[in-house]
Amino acid sequence: MNTHFDAAAQAALHEILTARRDCRHFLPGPPLPDEQLARLLGAAHQAPSVGLMQPWRFMRLAGPRWRERLAPLVEAERQATAAALGPRADEFLRLKVEGLRDCAELLALILAPDDGTVFGRRTLPQEMALCSAGAAVQNLWLAARAENLGLGWVSMFDPAALARTLHLPEGAVPLGLLCLGPVPAFYDRPMLEQEGWRQRRPLQDLLMEPPDHAD
Repeated sequence: MNTHFDAAAQAALHEILTARRDCRHFLPGPPLPDEQLARLLGAAHQAPSVGLMQPWRFMRLAGPRWRERLAPLVEAERQATAAALGPRADEFLRLKVEGLRDCAELLALILAPDDGTVFGRRTLPQEMALCSAGAAVQNLWLAARAENLGLGWVSMFDPAALARTLHLPEGAVPLGLLCLGPVPAFYDRPMLEQEGWRQRRPLQDLLMEPPDHAD
């Protein structure tokens, strides 16, 4: 494939990148059409992975019973997080941190058991698997935003408890509950920034250069 993108396509991509948000507020409604969900997961599946290991797995948790089973796991970790935050506990508890009950689709992101891939990850096996799974979610996130859908990555749960609940095979690790679907509005800024929890750091603060004395 030797596609060359014009200025309009380039601008559209950068607009989507800038408009993407980690969403917590969803509009209750029916599940997404199967063809739309397949298209979005197809975008995730186009993600790069180290050594072409493709360690991501997505589990569709259809129906209200899964939401009712998983909500207490998230709430338990929400309370544990609040306790760990000390003086900011009350401020944290006022934030909405998940949309499990309202989102159109609920997906579990799972890191598959290690398949022994050595290419590109001999010295960083776990790290490269995690980076590859994260790339798949970013693809899904951007594809969803391009279709005017929100996505929220919920990471507040005990991974061992969630693995048991989902009956995952030995070695598989849950990395997130992905809430996906229509939203009432996209946040003007990242929600945590909008709510005053934390501010995005400027790019210049995150750029590094090697020391002058490096050989």
